[in-house]
Amino acid sequence: MSYTKKVSKGYYGYATYYDKHGKRHVKSAGLFKLKRQAQQAGNDLEKELDQRNMDLQDITLFAYYERWFKLYKQPNITDVTKNRYKVIGKAIQDYFDVTKLVNIRRSDYQGFINWYGADHARDSVTKLNGALRSCVSYAIDDDIITKDFTHNVQIVYDRSRKVNVEYLTNAELVRLKDAVVQHLNPLSTSRYMILTAIYTGMRKAEVQALTWKDIDFLHSTITINKSWDEIKKAFKPTKTSTSNRTIKVNRELLKRLADLKANGSTLVFMNGLGTVPTSTALNKCLHRIMNHVGIKKQNFTFYSLRHVHVAYLIGQGVDVYAISKRLGHSNITTTLRVYSYLIDEYKAKNDTLIISKLADL
Repeated sequence: MSYTKKVSKGYYGYATYYDKHGKRHVKSAGLFKLKRQAQQAGNDLEKELDQRNMDLQDITLFAYYERWFKLYKQPNITDVTKNRYKVIGKAIQDYFDVTKLVNIRRSDYQGFINWYGADHARDSVTKLNGALRSCVSYAIDDDIITKDFTHNVQIVYDRSRKVNVEYLTNAELVRLKDAVVQHLNPLSTSRYMILTAIYTGMRKAEVQALTWKDIDFLHSTITINKSWDEIKKAFKPTKTSTSNRTIKVNRELLKRLADLKANGSTLVFMNGLGTVPTSTALNKCLHRIMNHVGIKKQNFTFYSLRHVHVAYLIGQGVDVYAISKRLGHSNITTTLRVYSYLIDEYKAKNDTLIISKLADL
């Protein structure tokens, strides 16, 4: 990717590119007075070098992956997601080295999945395979290859790395919610964040980023259009473009959140110390409350509240499409995949109900 370097006279712009063997090169785009000018020059030079140095019929899988990532993914994703793509790229480079894209067969790709999955969890392998499937589809559109060698691959993973999470029942959720509400203190905002997650299913970073402008007390809605980087202590984009959404919330939550206005901060959950609680602080608070009411659940964290929110709505018969929109998923397929175990449980209950109703005919 292009980058800049500050010097006494301004900024140098640099372009990075890969040759057909996947070897990385750096070239200067010149000296500029402004950083944005240097960055733009680096970007422009990268595009030119890509066209000049890449014979796509001879390109390696790794080089094409890097090219695809820079052109189609890098501009619109968060730093966390960028790092995941880089990890995937490193795995591709380690396994395939300088193997040309056109020479890869389905059996070669299955061998790669077997190799990577030997010491990675299912989620990691699934994300790697998803990225490669997308990348290969672009290679087909570029007329480099004619067949999708990722088709019908069998996902292999290290089952010992699976983290089993025990979730709350509806009765336990009510107990947790009551315990959270019982000791609310505006100077300590962690409990308010837990309550918000219970009622909305929002991601942790989305909850952290809420400002008062995002809450419409008149129409009982919360607008999610950003998330929070707890390392940099700054706003960042939401996980995906479809994560930007407006959801309906109940009056009980809004009534509780209104107490926090007394803190005088733009950020809803800025606490008495002038900080927004981190993952560590939230999980400590959550576990302390759960222990107090005698709820013991393996590997249950603040993020698990999102699953519990979905489980409650599914159990109440809420349409999965509506839940998908509320969660900010790109499509209902994502919701069905992530929460398939919950939907299967609800389906089993409905099947029993269907049979009993049919018996009344």
